[in-house]
Amino acid sequence: MNQDLILSKTKMKQRMHELQALGETLTRLSEAQLAQLALPETLREAVQEAKRIRSFEALRRQIQYIGRLMRTVDDTAIREQLAVWEGSSARHTAWLHTVERWRLRLLESEDAALTEIKRMYPAADTGRLRALVRNARQERQAGKSPRAFRGLFQELKRLIPEPEVGKAPHAGDRSD
Repeated sequence: MNQDLILSKTKMKQRMHELQALGETLTRLSEAQLAQLALPETLREAVQEAKRIRSFEALRRQIQYIGRLMRTVDDTAIREQLAVWEGSSARHTAWLHTVERWRLRLLESEDAALTEIKRMYPAADTGRLRALVRNARQERQAGKSPRAFRGLFQELKRLIPEPEVGKAPHAGDRSD
């Protein structure tokens, strides 16, 4: 048998498995996300049907069917949109970590951190932040429920803007 034919067949098989995996990923998307993708109606219906199936074997067959339908679709746009959503999720997680670092800095060195926050975010209500920090420390010492601790996090989330998709994060957001 010709070596090129074997490689070609292997690559074709790998491609089919990749498309099937991509189709399986589509079954885990929300209805709103599916609506944003330009999918042919048959593929969209197959994905929605897969979401309703509870039997393992029936679901396996439906995923294979979706994989076959994926062969007729240009998957680059789908992959690009999934990458955007994935990047957006990673960016959101990084933003939450930034907010958490600010909270910890405020609890460790209130005055220095408050000065820096006021400089970076002029709209900051330092009086409210100072009160939340004081209450969070008191809660921790008394062993109470961390109500002010959570309130401080929520206040910082309102204050620190979340980076938009496609834009670099704020230069001062990283505070290690």
